[in-house]
Amino acid sequence: MTKAKVAILISGRGSNMMALLYAARLPDCPYDVVLVASNNPDASGLALAAAEGVPTFAHSHQGLGREAFDAIIDDALAASGADHVALAGYMRILSTGFVERWQGRMLNIHPSLLPKYKGLNTHARAIAAGDSYGGCSVHLVTPDLDDGPVLGQLPVPITPGETAESLAARTVFAEHQLYPRVLADFVRRERDPQWLLGRVRDIALALPETSEKLSHGSPGFFVEGGKFFAYFSYDHHHDGVTGLLVKASGVEEQAMLIERDPDLYYRPAYLGPSGWVGLRLDRGGNDWDHIADRLRRSWRMSAPKRLTKLMDIADDF
Repeated sequence: MTKAKVAILISGRGSNMMALLYAARLPDCPYDVVLVASNNPDASGLALAAAEGVPTFAHSHQGLGREAFDAIIDDALAASGADHVALAGYMRILSTGFVERWQGRMLNIHPSLLPKYKGLNTHARAIAAGDSYGGCSVHLVTPDLDDGPVLGQLPVPITPGETAESLAARTVFAEHQLYPRVLADFVRRERDPQWLLGRVRDIALALPETSEKLSHGSPGFFVEGGKFFAYFSYDHHHDGVTGLLVKASGVEEQAMLIERDPDLYYRPAYLGPSGWVGLRLDRGGNDWDHIADRLRRSWRMSAPKRLTKLMDIADDF
């Protein structure tokens, strides 16, 4: 199994970082921790990560604008090869550009049952409101604070005489159970063939007059009145590869794409001589905008002119 590469951002002691790291040591965990980075060079979690043999990076945000500092962190993430980011007590408001670059690949843990109590002082607010439960949530990060889709939650009872400090102390235990499991489930799904086929299907069938049917045992997508423009391939030649086959303009473009990014593109066994190219989907961190663009290009090569003319008119608007 090719494991997902996860970078963790911290600002302090890194207790959730350690929960994620030790979970990664279990033999069935689908991710590895490739970097622990911080905006605080004195964060105690950095020493813990280093003691466990994990690469670390630190740079103070003092005196830097939000975008400038996020660019420094982004460079460190890119150098690590990370394809997912886990925020674990990272006390920085992120720039919109940084969030957009990691959209769909960055998770955060928050000490409340979202959408309740975004921001700070969550435990005190839950107690003051008379809630029966506090808890924690793992969510995808979006430009709005603590507002991304919730991927998992774990409630923690609020007991008589509860204080914010006592509730926070117990909620930490819940966080350490929840975060590794949600992260593992999240990165695992990006390698699950059925989930990947669902994503491809949604994109392909959104194109005009497109239908799906099996072809040589593989799901294929074709234009009504035209030809097949894509195939979903799962271990089709017993090679363990999950990929998307689309048309290139010819063998020259096929060769150029493979040379430019051999980790993404490959020459399919049967359709390769006809100028088709494969995109690997089983390595995680897929750029779905790029995949959608390749599907759209392949659709144009296969669609009848009456449809491509309509598409050109729509694009002009």
